[in-house]
Amino acid sequence: MNNRNPILFEIEKALYPTVYTLWVYPDLLPAFSTWHPVLQKLAGGADLMLPGVVVPSSGLPQVERGTLCAVTLLGNRAPVAVAVAVMSTAEMLAAGMKGRGFAVLHTYMDHLWEYGDKTYPPTLAPLVTDSAEKESAEDEEEVEGKESVVGVSADPLQHVDVGDLSLQERDGCAIPMGKEELDENRAAETAEDANTEVPQEVEDSRTPQEQMDALFNQCFFHALKCKVKKSDLPLLTSTFLRSHMFSCCPAGQQLDIKKSSYKKFSKFLQCMQHQKILQVKELNKGVESIVEVDWRHPDIKAFAVPEGFSSASAGQDSKSEDREQAYHAPEIIPLYGVSTKMIPLFQESGHRKGSILSSNEVRNIIINYVKANELVDETNKNFVKVNAILCDCLLDKSEQDEISNLKWDDLLSRCLQRLQPLHQVTFFGQEPIVRKGNVEPIDITVAQRSSNKKVTIIKNLELYGLDPQCIANTLQQKVQASATITPVPGAKDRVQVQIQGNQIHHLAKMLLEEYQLPRKYIQGLEKAPKLGRKK
Repeated sequence: MNNRNPILFEIEKALYPTVYTLWVYPDLLPAFSTWHPVLQKLAGGADLMLPGVVVPSSGLPQVERGTLCAVTLLGNRAPVAVAVAVMSTAEMLAAGMKGRGFAVLHTYMDHLWEYGDKTYPPTLAPLVTDSAEKESAEDEEEVEGKESVVGVSADPLQHVDVGDLSLQERDGCAIPMGKEELDENRAAETAEDANTEVPQEVEDSRTPQEQMDALFNQCFFHALKCKVKKSDLPLLTSTFLRSHMFSCCPAGQQLDIKKSSYKKFSKFLQCMQHQKILQVKELNKGVESIVEVDWRHPDIKAFAVPEGFSSASAGQDSKSEDREQAYHAPEIIPLYGVSTKMIPLFQESGHRKGSILSSNEVRNIIINYVKANELVDETNKNFVKVNAILCDCLLDKSEQDEISNLKWDDLLSRCLQRLQPLHQVTFFGQEPIVRKGNVEPIDITVAQRSSNKKVTIIKNLELYGLDPQCIANTLQQKVQASATITPVPGAKDRVQVQIQGNQIHHLAKMLLEEYQLPRKYIQGLEKAPKLGRKK
């Protein structure tokens, strides 16, 4: 201790520095950066997964398995966690930056930190300034507290020459004016790129990241000026990117948000919202939509459409083609939250109420608990002896006097059933979103209407990043039947697609083959009409 603050802590006869110590000596340990929303999960007891590690342009620090490391937040050198590397740097890269990277021992905001004076981490500028990292860190600060994620994938950042940046621009993370000037400069560059022919040598002098930023700006303003109408609003941000911006991309070029300085499309839109060009809202949980566009904004009015784009009809064809090719089915992972009743079983492993775990993590925790407490049945190792904690957590009152042993499978299934169900959804190019409850499938039903007519009703399309209006239009063209969008009864801000006739065959082909959605996330395909001769 130093006064009130803990300086060192001991685990198994080894001493480790606290965050209070590392704030005074920030370069004491090799440091790995992560995103701001990940800190909440680390403080809740989770280890740092490799998809949540930001790979800088200079590469990762070289460490071996078992090396003590510091974890920092992007844009700030002050450590927020102390962790042990579970694999070497070479093994991390060989694994494709996937899997568990660091076992976290202590974090800012945990009980050890609370034992001190509870000061906040200082703001320490990175030793090597990277403008892309600064922008990402600044955007993370703006959205901190609004997003809940478990881990974030990050590609290696492109190198940016910062030799010509002024001091004021270097401090842009701390001074809001610096970001506004950066946005104005970007908008000015976009207008200049659109209205003037840039000499070849000037074009080549821009980094790939700057070129991708300029391309995103060009396609963004082109889509707003020529593709989106007021009647299209509210418009899903994923649909705006796939169906509108992609069709505005010049031939021979391709939009890739990870190669830009924004890294995520949501951050790009937040930047445009900051400039008051549009307004984005979360109409459904985890699904953002563009609800308002200021078509009188000077940047939109000043934008000149690049030469070489064909007629509107050709544009509609390319929109349809891009929509089908660009859609990526979301990655959905079941997760589990530690409930109040299960705290005694998980607190030995350092987890508390609300900690979020995968099924493999739950399995490993249970196995380690059983082995640590010597509960494996000596006569039959397929069974586990039920102690007082397992009895209270996993057995019903009527079973507590009758059951003294459980099979391993029964033990694990009971544990999963008593944890809070959650699921993580990751849309292409966006941060993972954690939602409560089990994942809701796309629900397809066939209802009977007057005069013995049938209609097909499709719900929950928005949960999978699909635009209901787009699905309705596509189905209407394919089956030549009337399709409408109606509110879901009893559900606020949710809509359903309703199309005449039993169209499940056409719908199944579109969802399974064109959009590549797994069958397990679609409910009601068995209600398709049986093929055969009409009587």
